[in-house]
Amino acid sequence: MIFTFIWNLFSFVIALGLLVAVHEFGHFWVARRCGVTVERFSIGFGKAIWRKVGKDGTEYVLAMIPLGGYVKMLDERVADVPADKLDGAFNRKSVFQRIAIVAAGPLANFVFAVFAFWLMYLIGVNTVKPIVGSVTPGSIAAQAGLNSGQQFIKVGSNDIQEWQDVNLAIVSALGDEKLMVEMVIPTTGHTKTAELNLTDWQFNPEQESALSTLGINPFYPEIILTISVISKDSAAQQAGLMIGDQLLTVNEQPIGPWKNFVKIVKQSRGTSLNIGYRRGGNIYSTDLTPQTKKNKDGTFSGFAGLSPSVEPWSESMKITLRYGPVDSLMLALDKTSQLIVLSFKMIGKLITGDLSVKNLSGPISIAQGAGQSANYGIVAFLSFLALISVNLGIINLLPLPVLDGGHLMYYFIELLTGKPVPQRIQNVGFQLGAILLFTLMSIAIFNDFTRL
Repeated sequence: MIFTFIWNLFSFVIALGLLVAVHEFGHFWVARRCGVTVERFSIGFGKAIWRKVGKDGTEYVLAMIPLGGYVKMLDERVADVPADKLDGAFNRKSVFQRIAIVAAGPLANFVFAVFAFWLMYLIGVNTVKPIVGSVTPGSIAAQAGLNSGQQFIKVGSNDIQEWQDVNLAIVSALGDEKLMVEMVIPTTGHTKTAELNLTDWQFNPEQESALSTLGINPFYPEIILTISVISKDSAAQQAGLMIGDQLLTVNEQPIGPWKNFVKIVKQSRGTSLNIGYRRGGNIYSTDLTPQTKKNKDGTFSGFAGLSPSVEPWSESMKITLRYGPVDSLMLALDKTSQLIVLSFKMIGKLITGDLSVKNLSGPISIAQGAGQSANYGIVAFLSFLALISVNLGIINLLPLPVLDGGHLMYYFIELLTGKPVPQRIQNVGFQLGAILLFTLMSIAIFNDFTRL
């Protein structure tokens, strides 16, 4: 637990620090090109743990709290500026230059996302084909005519290569009335187009996946009733079970599929179960009393603390998405644009109420995501960085006066009216924006704790 916390924290600091540095460098680079004097470039807030004044006169700072950063520019609205330095003041620049400087931060995040995806596809993504394993009877997918063995090749207007593509395309359809999908049967090459009726479709990301609520179960290799993992101090360990034991019976009845065993254990918290198993060439039995586990929805169920083995993936199911520099760039641009569109759609659905504020995530969820993706290697971590970078850019473009989008809103008004928005109105906007942003962050952090 402690190691996981430290690893998540470390991954979070690396991920957020890198993305903040990219964002602030966008502001910094364009500001310098526009002739603005940059006094400080800071990654993080609070007390400085490292600082250096460069040959360009800018103070570079690494601060204690890694939850953001800033670029401090010479500005008459902030402090008095000597007459010989007025040419370098931000407020003296044209409205077009100020728009460019402010917009450069979010744009830098989008460029970084493209770079991360480009590098990811150059290295190669090892994944599996998006083939349907089974379809839940009576579900939306069943009513549309989807069947096991079919492979997704298109969802909506998005071409599909892997399950992540399927998930992104389906989630982006939340709130829509229908969704067109194109499937192919790999063994025959026959294609089929189907329409999913989403009129009454809803799902809670905290408790279920978008695929499962549609009745789509991805293909997965067969589960073998041979124990591969036993948790420390779990009911399975207390019962004397060991890795390599083959589960045979529960209360003298054959277990059958693994899901049957899971169902029985969940329903039997605190109740002793007689487990028959094979170890070596001999058959034994033991009493296992499932421990109680609290589910995300607040209910309780039994928990044994063991995992089965799984058949290895067949080579025909595996794919490696690896491309040359040009093709990787095209894919990276397409992936980034999909995420940008999806992010804006999700924000719109939050505003209209089609998406609950319970889906907002804060720094704890991001830290967990950073740690988990880092566990899977550089490719997964690059994908995570790209996703967060896009979201950071989108959030900063929201028209809240404390964010880049709010400043852009003021500058576009100035562009249309020919004069700056009065400082009094700007100050009121900053206060209201800060309250709204604080409220959203509070909700996100509260959601994080409820998930914990």
